[in-house]
Amino acid sequence: MSETLRIDIISDVMCPWCIIGYRQLLRALETTKTPHDIHWHPFELNPNMPPEGQNIREHVAEKYGSTPEQSAKSREHMSQLGTDLGFEFRYAPDSRMHNTFNTHQLLHWAGEQGRKQELKMAFFTAHFTHGRDLSDLAVLSDIADEAGFDKAEALAVLEDQRYAQAVRQEEAFWTQQGISGVPAVVFNRRHLVTGAQGTENYTNILNQLSKETV
Repeated sequence: MSETLRIDIISDVMCPWCIIGYRQLLRALETTKTPHDIHWHPFELNPNMPPEGQNIREHVAEKYGSTPEQSAKSREHMSQLGTDLGFEFRYAPDSRMHNTFNTHQLLHWAGEQGRKQELKMAFFTAHFTHGRDLSDLAVLSDIADEAGFDKAEALAVLEDQRYAQAVRQEEAFWTQQGISGVPAVVFNRRHLVTGAQGTENYTNILNQLSKETV
């Protein structure tokens, strides 16, 4: 593919399949040597989550009706997939889910600096590998600082909520496009693929898209 492929990814940093799917897609892009331009977009898995969050095991049981055994098996499966893709999941008995509206505001801010990718990856690692509380403004500003952003400005962005409306509008746009689950990947603004497809499937998709541009 000689033309640069636009890839829009709608995701939430609380979503394990989002980082798994991204890593699978990245491998496919590397294998096919596809020139690409990735754009990340906000989605909240749990927009009504209270500030204190919820234990992940309790959350999964409540939301999906999973038994403890099913939940544990799923986490084990995701952890293995992560290891195979070079990403570490560290699930613990006290792992929690949180609302991510503030993370999306910081990501919007980072995007204005052309650095959304860096902060997005930092948030995935902070949540899944280090179990940090992404609902805590101080933690979020610390992560931004560690990723090379201005810590004071990051905290100010969160405190004054200056990007709240912009994030809400973008979330609403994707919902209106029919996005109800993530990861959702849109290739060249035309082809929607949902869920973590696996490296082989992503490779096949990229090869097919390459033929369309010939």
